[in-house]
Amino acid sequence: MYRIMIAEDDPTLSAAMKKYIESWNMNVHCIKNFRNVIEEFREYEPHLVLLDIMLPFYNGYHWCTEIRKISDVPIVFISSASDDMNIIMAVNMGGDDFIAKPFDTGVMIAKIQALLRRTYNMSNQIPMLEHNGAELNISDNTISYNGKRLELTRNEFRILQTLMENKGKIVSRDTLMIKLWEMDCYVEENTLTVNVTRLRRKLESIGLSDFIKTKVGSGYIIS
Repeated sequence: MYRIMIAEDDPTLSAAMKKYIESWNMNVHCIKNFRNVIEEFREYEPHLVLLDIMLPFYNGYHWCTEIRKISDVPIVFISSASDDMNIIMAVNMGGDDFIAKPFDTGVMIAKIQALLRRTYNMSNQIPMLEHNGAELNISDNTISYNGKRLELTRNEFRILQTLMENKGKIVSRDTLMIKLWEMDCYVEENTLTVNVTRLRRKLESIGLSDFIKTKVGSGYIIS
């Protein structure tokens, strides 16, 4: 899952951008400390940066220069100062694209996706689902967390895949049983309970305690 970093000091706009980009199944981090953007950049390691020109303490040009010293990550400038001089300056400083405020969120996401496609070879990306640092590798039925890797059985993987694909939503026991039924013969409720219990123990062994929560009478949820 791609990580997008937003350096925008308007909290309302920043929150709106974050919410929209996340709806396209990307992770988003909004800069909190504008005195040291590089510190958060190093920690988050984004695949793409959305960078406003007018920022507190140091402007976007400064931070673009600093990022370029350590990374070739795509940088998209976002600014209401959209005259030719600023656009030329943004490109010359190392920016890859420029979005003028006010902008349509559809245009923003189209530019983000285009840059990601051009920059990262999708065929070489390992297909995975991610949540709170846990990465479920679709290609080999494993989950990784904090440098630890865990192999899952076919049923454990299918349960976790379904829950992570619907993170934040309650997944009913019936839905999970249907997912298991697609791969095996009839699955009894007790079989599902046994698999979830065993999966939880495995996740705890790599530090993922309480990763799967039970919603009594409803099902399970990862939130």
